[in-house]
Amino acid sequence: MYKNGIDKKPKDEIPYDHYKSVFKNFKPEEMAKNTGCVYNESRGEIEVKLMGKNVIVKYPSGEVLNEDGSEMEKYPPRTLILRYLMQGKGLAPSDKYITYREVDGGNVYYNNFYGRCLLRLSKTFGNNINKFKEVFESLGAQEVSMGDAAYKFRFLNNIYVIFALWEGDEEFAPSSQILFNSNVPFYFTAEDLAVVGDTSIGIITNLAYKK
Repeated sequence: MYKNGIDKKPKDEIPYDHYKSVFKNFKPEEMAKNTGCVYNESRGEIEVKLMGKNVIVKYPSGEVLNEDGSEMEKYPPRTLILRYLMQGKGLAPSDKYITYREVDGGNVYYNNFYGRCLLRLSKTFGNNINKFKEVFESLGAQEVSMGDAAYKFRFLNNIYVIFALWEGDEEFAPSSQILFNSNVPFYFTAEDLAVVGDTSIGIITNLAYKK
């Protein structure tokens, strides 16, 4: 029985349950190797790095847990991590970064990505550049020469992302750009990358404003 007495799963839980059910069909050693993760056979766990924190994926159940064994609060990051492990092709990061539109299907889903990620990022931090800098420096991110402030950070083990901000003024609203390492198509679809942006913005917002 779920909240409000309604015997119905939250919509975000349905894809998570689906990927959990097929996760066992993949070899844990290969998934770990293809994503730069660590597989502990004795514990039946794959250790994944998410924005600097350890996340535990149980094998073969596919449960995605925080390092302390508690459940992650939201379903989309759990689903994303399972897809990352199952889809990973083992391509290392490069020195090249690409926009969302350059990803296959990026033009089709761009409006969703813009509202969900770019607009949200600029509204959250565009008028508070110092807070943006503080949170990324606390994560050990690498400063990049772009916009009024920009940082390259490690989202998952071998997935790197750049967040860039242009500060707003009396004439122009704040704006942002999100770039992905050129290896992302070997791990994620365009739809997945909207979740990457959404999840990382949520994490830095929680860190910045202590939610």
